[in-house]
Amino acid sequence: MRLFLVFAILWGLFYNVAYGKGSLDIDMKLKALNKPALKTIKSEDGDIIDCIDIYKQHAFDHPALRNHKIQMKPSIEFGTKKTTIPNNGSSELITSQIWSKSGNCPKGTIPEAVLIALGFNFIGAQSDINVWNPPRVQASDYSSAQIWLLGGLSDTFESIEAGWAVNPRVFGDSRTRLFTYWTKDGYTKTGCVNLLCAGFVQTTTKLALGAAIEPVSTTSQKQHYITVSMFLDPNSGNWWLTCAKNVIGYWPGTLFTYLKHSATAVQWGGEVHSPNVGKKPHTRTSMGSGQWASYLWAQACYHTNIRIKDYSMQIKYPTYLSEYADEYDCYSTKLHRKTYMSEPHFYFGGPGQNSRCP
Repeated sequence: MRLFLVFAILWGLFYNVAYGKGSLDIDMKLKALNKPALKTIKSEDGDIIDCIDIYKQHAFDHPALRNHKIQMKPSIEFGTKKTTIPNNGSSELITSQIWSKSGNCPKGTIPEAVLIALGFNFIGAQSDINVWNPPRVQASDYSSAQIWLLGGLSDTFESIEAGWAVNPRVFGDSRTRLFTYWTKDGYTKTGCVNLLCAGFVQTTTKLALGAAIEPVSTTSQKQHYITVSMFLDPNSGNWWLTCAKNVIGYWPGTLFTYLKHSATAVQWGGEVHSPNVGKKPHTRTSMGSGQWASYLWAQACYHTNIRIKDYSMQIKYPTYLSEYADEYDCYSTKLHRKTYMSEPHFYFGGPGQNSRCP
């Protein structure tokens, strides 16, 4: 199995190439997740949300977190520095999930979705990602739009990741859902999606990892987006994740070696993972909206308001960016400025199998 990456990238001192994720043993992971629910909420969209004791979440099964005390909020904030970019349509920030209309998790619990720049020393990254439901995602594949923060050596790199994904194998359907991922050995033995293994500590009662995101964007209409940011709390060494104006939780610094202090690379973009990548016939799974990056606003998927943070504590647009697509006849990228003076959108995506990508 191989990994597709389409990204604008800030290359770090040691990071050279990303290798493919290995497959997850989903059944084994689900058995390990058998945590008692203090409250169960049935969402109008069919999702089942269990509210579990915050100190009984799966993160604390990790040996490095045996005596961990939960940090309920970061000691610093990522901050804001957004640019209003002229476009051909309007956009709207998504701030909640459908399940929250049916109830809320009580204090002391967390919601769990139950579904069988040239440089280094980055301490944060952020972007707005418009949300789509990519068509034709095959049962054995997944398609995502996300941010990566990476550190370490090319063969044993560490990574924390977040964004939206369609993953039938994990979630059992083809809906667009909020996800996280982490690894400390280049996806060899460690890490997994959301709370399917010990590691990520969730603190919010308002959003559920793995729950559906709606509404999604449609062609030539209003674009719906989420703001995703990941940043290091230098006082605790924990990497915090925020989404849709909510602090979701954190990856404890004790999980990592290189990422304990900073990241050496940041990536924005999308990913298609399939056993039929690089083969004929190529997978039909699309990326982003399913349209080429050159279709631009209200047609293609994008990252905008791209920001980094380093130890200067400044929030800024990265100075050095480069674009890359594994198979440009199947998926594409475009760093596009509407005017010479405007800040660019980073567009990406594509249909997968097509006349150029048989």
